[in-house]
Amino acid sequence: MAEYHKLDAGRLQALKDIANRLRIHSIRATNASNSGHPTSCCSIAEVMSTLFFYAMKYNAEKPRDPNNDRFILSKGHAAPVLYATWAEVGLYSAQELLNLRKLDSDLEGHPTPRLPFVDVATGSLGQGLSCAAGMAYVGKYIDHASYRVYCLLGDGESVEGSVWEALHFSSHYQLDNLVAVFDINRLGQSEPTSLQHRMDVYDQRLKAFGWNTYVVDGHDVESLCKAFYEASLVKGRPTCILAKTFKGKGLPGIEDLDNWHGKPLGEKADEYIALIEKQIVNVGPHGFTPSLPTEELSNIPFGNLHLSEAPGYKLGEKVATRLAYGTALAKLGKNNKRVLALDGDTKNSTFSIKLKEVDPKQHLECFIAEQNLVGVAIGCAARNRTVTFTSTFACFFSRAFDQLRMGAISQTDANFCGSHAGISIGEDGPSQMGLEDLAMFRAIPGCTVFYPSDAVSTERAVELAANAKGLCYIRTSRPNSSVLYGNGEEFQIGKAKVVRESARDQVTVVGACVTLEEALKAAAQLEADGISIRVLDLFTIKPLDTSTLIFSARKTGGRILVVEDHYPEGGIGEAVAAAVAGERDFVVKRLAVSGIPRSGKPEELLDLFGISCRHIVNAVKELLKL
Repeated sequence: MAEYHKLDAGRLQALKDIANRLRIHSIRATNASNSGHPTSCCSIAEVMSTLFFYAMKYNAEKPRDPNNDRFILSKGHAAPVLYATWAEVGLYSAQELLNLRKLDSDLEGHPTPRLPFVDVATGSLGQGLSCAAGMAYVGKYIDHASYRVYCLLGDGESVEGSVWEALHFSSHYQLDNLVAVFDINRLGQSEPTSLQHRMDVYDQRLKAFGWNTYVVDGHDVESLCKAFYEASLVKGRPTCILAKTFKGKGLPGIEDLDNWHGKPLGEKADEYIALIEKQIVNVGPHGFTPSLPTEELSNIPFGNLHLSEAPGYKLGEKVATRLAYGTALAKLGKNNKRVLALDGDTKNSTFSIKLKEVDPKQHLECFIAEQNLVGVAIGCAARNRTVTFTSTFACFFSRAFDQLRMGAISQTDANFCGSHAGISIGEDGPSQMGLEDLAMFRAIPGCTVFYPSDAVSTERAVELAANAKGLCYIRTSRPNSSVLYGNGEEFQIGKAKVVRESARDQVTVVGACVTLEEALKAAAQLEADGISIRVLDLFTIKPLDTSTLIFSARKTGGRILVVEDHYPEGGIGEAVAAAVAGERDFVVKRLAVSGIPRSGKPEELLDLFGISCRHIVNAVKELLKL
């Protein structure tokens, strides 16, 4: 192993000077905004200076160049020091930093990808390492590139379970291109952290999770440089640098004292700035330029992904939409090796395994750790290096909702599939039934929500999602359902299908997958009684095809019945009701799962909870009485 060569005294001093300039920038910026976290910035000043001016390789003029090393500030509240670092790199002026947290500035309170050097939004603590692990996985196993990934975490957030999920994942996949830095500054927001400065405990825990570790003085630039250098030589294991630091470092009377979290220095600022300025030896330009990366990769254009072949089903054939999802993934992956399926140990149920059968390198098992599963997917999708499809049971995405909403803030183009939706899964019981997922994904800004009703529309939903910007969610079901559409049927985001219609229709019935089948059964029964209904398949719940819905409802006297395998709150019924809220003389009746369900056969449960054919028939007749 090559030995670390100590930097000369001038260069070490320059790194110290940069760190102190970062402190000054952070104090001034937070004072200008009268908000922010200067003491949290001060604890990582040396870490940032050694990272950006010693360890990392990147093209400062092209912050999102695919060859650049990546950096994630998981402790996003320390954003001012990140912005200050890029000012020292030359991307911003010191004056511009004073616009921190202003409405017309992208220098927000916590980092978002509105800034060219931010890949994922942070600030909801405990999520950065999962995203970093996703980036590192892609770098090692898909890009086969030399770029490295660095993630800086706070000690307070290290208690989060998602952090330990990421630690497990990273060691399992031997991500030796990943370096995590724990800023162990002892103090949390309202009191000291649970471990404070027990560096030995941190070290033992990280080692137990299979990580290479270095315990260092986080304010000693030489120790940091040595640790970063040695980390670059480690093979087969990720590295964690456990940096012992002090909150408010360099601010006497504030350093290592409680009750300064998230508080600008106010009237004390000038005094402390003057004190820090005295420690800067070279007040002129520091003369550092980042080391350039090896040019190995090019940017990958977004979109233009297609199934390798069209759907191949027979009308009326019984196929579960979850199976069609897997079939579509395999077809998509055959055409594009950048398609990556991720799963949480449910791949033989969600059928993402079908892509693994095509090419094992296009499937990433994340095990039963859904928060990390989502975070890794967001990281894998960063800089458009892969097209990710992440699947698990619909209900299990609820524990990763925070990661999903942060994905939207991260402007990620990631796709998610929740299988085993609703009570139609049957005997497994309520803990396995996704009954809140539509509400959850509908609430995410910019998220496209697909709810395909047969195998053909499911395959097309996968193809459309692969080419759509932003988050996409595809809801699939466990039971076999009839193929309704011809293999050549075209589908569009935000465009519904009228499955059954006549000039005599009296009620518009909206269903999806299992409830659409029930609606078609009800239509046949009602026809025998001389009542004709129009049946709609929305295909996407968000955006919803308002024009087709309103047109159909007007043709049926303004009467709409929505039937869904979901709780009433936040589901299709509420989406439809909102869409027609401004229309005169419309009435919307909703049938949904009205309480906590239980185990039983699917058909028993559909009937018990009021969304079966029988209940649809009765509801239509009730509507006609109004």
